Amino acid sequence: MKKKTTEKKKTKRKKKEQQETMIQEIVNHYFYTKGLSLEQIKDDAKKKKIIYSRYTRPAKQLLELAGSVKKAKEAINIVAEWAKSRKLDYTIETVFKRWLELGRLKPKEVIKKPYYQGNPMVWSEIKKKWYVIDETGSWLEFAGKEDEVEWRIIK
Repeated sequence: MKKKTTEKKKTKRKKKEQQETMIQEIVNHYFYTKGLSLEQIKDDAKKKKIIYSRYTRPAKQLLELAGSVKKAKEAINIVAEWAKSRKLDYTIETVFKRWLELGRLKPKEVIKKPYYQGNPMVWSEIKKKWYVIDETGSWLEFAGKEDEVEWRIIK
Protein backbone atom coordinates (compact mmCIF):
# COMPACT_ATOMS: atom_id res chain seq x y z
CA MET A 1 0.00 0.00 0.00
CA LYS A 2 2.81 2.41 0.89
CA LYS A 3 4.54 1.67 -2.40
CA LYS A 4 1.54 2.83 -4.44
CA THR A 5 1.21 6.16 -2.61
CA THR A 6 4.90 6.95 -3.03
CA GLU A 7 4.62 6.13 -6.75
CA LYS A 8 1.63 8.48 -7.02
CA LYS A 9 3.58 11.22 -5.28
CA LYS A 10 6.52 10.70 -7.63
CA THR A 11 4.33 10.91 -10.74
CA LYS A 12 2.60 14.03 -9.35
CA ARG A 13 5.96 15.65 -8.62
CA LYS A 14 7.27 14.70 -12.07
CA LYS A 15 4.16 16.13 -13.71
CA LYS A 16 4.49 19.35 -11.69
CA GLU A 17 8.18 19.70 -12.63
CA GLN A 18 7.32 19.12 -16.29
CA GLN A 19 4.57 21.74 -16.11
CA GLU A 20 6.94 24.19 -14.46
CA THR A 21 9.45 23.76 -17.24
CA MET A 22 6.69 24.45 -19.80
CA ILE A 23 5.75 27.60 -17.87
CA GLN A 24 9.42 28.62 -17.72
CA GLU A 25 9.63 28.06 -21.45
CA ILE A 26 6.70 30.44 -22.03
CA VAL A 27 8.06 33.10 -19.66
CA ASN A 28 11.51 32.88 -21.25
CA HIS A 29 9.99 33.14 -24.72
CA TYR A 30 8.14 36.29 -23.64
CA PHE A 31 11.46 37.81 -22.54
CA TYR A 32 13.12 36.70 -25.80
CA THR A 33 10.48 38.68 -27.73
CA LYS A 34 11.40 41.66 -25.56
CA GLY A 35 15.00 41.25 -26.76
CA LEU A 36 16.55 39.64 -23.67
CA SER A 37 18.80 36.59 -23.68
CA LEU A 38 18.68 33.85 -21.04
CA GLU A 39 21.81 35.24 -19.36
CA GLN A 40 20.29 38.72 -19.20
CA ILE A 41 17.09 37.31 -17.70
CA LYS A 42 19.06 35.49 -15.01
CA ASP A 43 21.22 38.54 -14.24
CA ASP A 44 18.22 40.86 -14.05
CA ALA A 45 16.39 38.39 -11.81
CA LYS A 46 19.39 38.30 -9.44
CA LYS A 47 19.55 42.10 -9.38
CA LYS A 48 15.76 42.26 -8.76
CA LYS A 49 15.18 44.14 -12.01
CA ILE A 50 12.90 41.31 -13.14
CA ILE A 51 10.62 39.60 -10.66
CA TYR A 52 10.38 36.28 -12.48
CA SER A 53 7.61 34.89 -10.27
CA ARG A 54 5.32 37.74 -11.38
CA TYR A 55 5.19 36.18 -14.86
CA THR A 56 4.60 32.55 -13.88
CA ARG A 57 0.88 32.80 -13.11
CA PRO A 58 0.00 34.53 -16.41
CA ALA A 59 2.20 32.00 -18.24
CA LYS A 60 0.33 29.12 -16.59
CA GLN A 61 -3.01 30.68 -17.55
CA LEU A 62 -1.80 31.19 -21.11
CA LEU A 63 -0.69 27.56 -21.26
CA GLU A 64 -4.16 26.45 -20.14
CA LEU A 65 -5.83 28.79 -22.65
CA ALA A 66 -3.61 27.84 -25.58
CA GLY A 67 -3.43 24.13 -24.81
CA SER A 68 0.22 23.74 -25.75
CA VAL A 69 3.53 25.55 -25.42
CA LYS A 70 3.81 25.89 -29.19
CA LYS A 71 0.45 27.68 -29.52
CA ALA A 72 1.26 29.92 -26.55
CA LYS A 73 4.56 30.94 -28.13
CA GLU A 74 2.85 31.65 -31.47
CA ALA A 75 0.30 33.85 -29.70
CA ILE A 76 3.08 35.75 -27.90
CA ASN A 77 4.87 36.25 -31.24
CA ILE A 78 1.74 37.65 -32.91
CA VAL A 79 1.04 40.08 -30.07
CA ALA A 80 4.73 41.08 -29.87
CA GLU A 81 4.90 41.93 -33.59
CA TRP A 82 1.63 43.84 -33.42
CA ALA A 83 2.65 45.84 -30.33
CA LYS A 84 6.19 46.61 -31.52
CA SER A 85 4.96 47.93 -34.87
CA ARG A 86 2.74 50.39 -33.00
CA LYS A 87 5.40 51.22 -30.40
CA LEU A 88 3.26 49.76 -27.59
CA ASP A 89 4.39 47.86 -24.53
CA TYR A 90 2.95 44.38 -23.97
CA THR A 91 2.88 41.66 -21.34
CA ILE A 92 1.72 38.08 -21.21
CA GLU A 93 -1.67 39.42 -20.05
CA THR A 94 -1.94 41.35 -23.34
CA VAL A 95 -2.08 37.99 -25.09
CA PHE A 96 -5.24 37.13 -23.07
CA LYS A 97 -6.86 40.45 -23.91
CA ARG A 98 -6.18 40.00 -27.62
CA TRP A 99 -6.85 36.24 -27.71
CA LEU A 100 -10.11 36.44 -29.68
CA GLU A 101 -8.61 38.75 -32.29
CA LEU A 102 -5.23 37.00 -32.78
CA GLY A 103 -6.12 36.13 -36.37
CA ARG A 104 -6.79 39.78 -37.16
CA LEU A 105 -3.77 41.32 -35.41
CA LYS A 106 -1.37 42.47 -38.08
CA PRO A 107 1.75 44.61 -37.72
CA LYS A 108 1.33 48.21 -38.81
CA GLU A 109 2.28 48.66 -42.44
CA VAL A 110 5.37 50.67 -43.21
CA ILE A 111 4.45 53.62 -45.42
CA LYS A 112 7.07 55.06 -47.74
CA LYS A 113 6.53 58.45 -49.34
CA PRO A 114 8.47 59.93 -52.27
CA TYR A 115 10.56 63.10 -51.96
CA TYR A 116 12.57 65.01 -54.55
CA GLN A 117 15.30 67.32 -53.23
CA GLY A 118 13.58 67.39 -49.83
CA ASN A 119 10.14 68.28 -51.25
CA PRO A 120 7.20 65.85 -51.10
CA MET A 121 5.84 64.32 -54.28
CA VAL A 122 2.26 63.44 -55.27
CA TRP A 123 1.00 61.04 -57.96
CA SER A 124 -1.88 62.31 -60.10
CA GLU A 125 -4.07 59.42 -61.27
CA ILE A 126 -5.89 61.62 -63.79
CA LYS A 127 -2.77 62.90 -65.57
CA LYS A 128 -0.63 59.85 -64.75
CA LYS A 129 2.26 62.09 -63.69
CA TRP A 130 4.32 62.83 -60.59
CA TYR A 131 4.25 66.32 -59.12
CA VAL A 132 6.66 67.93 -56.67
CA ILE A 133 5.18 70.27 -54.08
CA ASP A 134 7.62 73.11 -53.39
CA GLU A 135 7.93 75.33 -50.28
CA THR A 136 5.23 77.74 -51.49
CA GLY A 137 2.75 74.90 -52.08
CA SER A 138 2.92 75.01 -55.89
CA TRP A 139 2.63 71.75 -57.79
CA LEU A 140 5.49 71.41 -60.25
CA GLU A 141 5.61 68.62 -62.79
CA PHE A 142 8.40 66.14 -62.02
CA ALA A 143 10.96 66.13 -64.82
CA GLY A 144 13.82 64.33 -63.06
CA LYS A 145 14.92 60.72 -63.20
CA GLU A 146 13.39 57.93 -61.13
CA ASP A 147 16.65 57.25 -59.28
CA GLU A 148 16.64 60.86 -57.98
CA VAL A 149 13.47 60.16 -55.98
CA GLU A 150 14.10 59.50 -52.28
CA TRP A 151 11.67 57.17 -50.52
CA ARG A 152 11.29 57.97 -46.82
CA ILE A 153 9.55 55.89 -44.19
CA ILE A 154 6.80 57.90 -42.52
CA LYS A 155 5.98 56.94 -38.94
